[in-house]
Amino acid sequence: MKFKVQVIEVDGDQEQVHEVLTVERDTLSFETLGLSLAEGKALLGGVQNVFVRAQLAQHLEARRCCPQCGSRRGLKGHHRVLLHSLFGDLQLESPRLRRCPCENECGTFSPLAALLPDNTTPELLFLQVKWASLVSYGATVGLLNDVLPMSETLNAETVRRHALRVATRGDEVLGEERVSFVDVCQRDIDALPAPDGPLIVGLDGGFVHSRGKGCFEVIAGKSILTFKCDEETDVPRSKGFAFVTTHDQKPRRRLFEHLRSQGMQLNQTVRFMSDGGDNVRNLGLHLHPASEHMLDWFHVAMRFTVLGQFVKGLPKNLKLLGDASQRLERAKHHLWHGHVLEGHSILSELEADVEAELFEREGDVTALKKFKRSLSDMVGYVGNNSTAMVNYGERYRAGERISTGFVESAVNQIVSKRFVKKQSMRWSPKGAHLLLQIRTRVLNDELEGLFRR
Repeated sequence: MKFKVQVIEVDGDQEQVHEVLTVERDTLSFETLGLSLAEGKALLGGVQNVFVRAQLAQHLEARRCCPQCGSRRGLKGHHRVLLHSLFGDLQLESPRLRRCPCENECGTFSPLAALLPDNTTPELLFLQVKWASLVSYGATVGLLNDVLPMSETLNAETVRRHALRVATRGDEVLGEERVSFVDVCQRDIDALPAPDGPLIVGLDGGFVHSRGKGCFEVIAGKSILTFKCDEETDVPRSKGFAFVTTHDQKPRRRLFEHLRSQGMQLNQTVRFMSDGGDNVRNLGLHLHPASEHMLDWFHVAMRFTVLGQFVKGLPKNLKLLGDASQRLERAKHHLWHGHVLEGHSILSELEADVEAELFEREGDVTALKKFKRSLSDMVGYVGNNSTAMVNYGERYRAGERISTGFVESAVNQIVSKRFVKKQSMRWSPKGAHLLLQIRTRVLNDELEGLFRR
């Protein structure tokens, strides 16, 4: 049995038949049922070849005549253009035409060069960039070769350059960095319509292996809209973002545009939650008139857990520290209910007692010194973040978020799965930052919008 696939080109009353694929089958078996993958690729490549050449022939013929006087332009020569399309590579003849004397211009031009500003079609570029944000560059090449009639010239370096070029184009549309993004008066803010629910913005950091020695930091986060006033709006409920601190020159502008794309208004509450680090704490300053910064309770509780483990390893005959566990629990209780001064005071008194024990103690004081170091860090941590500590118990009972657990999952999804875990890769800050912009756009379902600009 023989099958023939043809494409019929119809131009007015004329028809032209193009043979695309011929398939022969002898005995039928499960393996020979339908088209094979190779035959499917050949079919797609053949149809693409017919379509592209017919479209370009019509376009070039229309450009051959001068639009002003109708005379036929002279032909200077041809050169070859290699077009990488979604369904195979095409070697195209690109004519160079002389300009008509009535145009009052000399020289030549190439109609095909104006039509094809790049040698890679947008759909192929879209797939390369999207898949490169999800898997390694080499794996992207393998996937494309598996399912599409790709050329053997496609390699990981080409995919990397395409992905970073698209990311750079997206970064170029960002506005200038500013100290404050509030440029209206209170009267204008009061006149705004009723906003949606509070925006909860969680911030956290991660580390990526550097191409040289060591690592560099990546700030990642997620913003969640608690509720919408109008459920029919297309504002996304949650979105992720990320950037490399040592490379990004517009981190505050990036965060501001990210929140604005989620429908943020100047009369809407924006609550930033972080672990208290200076780099993430300062990111939200003067970004919004109704913003507040809240210290994540998870990181506070985790530090108390560490201190409790140190207490268990202390000697039993310490006079001043016999009730250390109970004092830590009281400090934690005060902080949970927003009594920051009381909690900080208890921790400071405990620190003073540890210093007194170290002064009087003889013999091995290793465990005591470790406890002292960790306790001093905790005292400084609470003191530095006292303005960001709230009544966690009250907010917890009201059903509000008090922890950045949702950010931990966002960091894992945005950073770890592509850059760290099970990936023996090393990155430059620029390369990691640009790929992070593509990855967040893919995860937020915004990559197609970038290509449509």
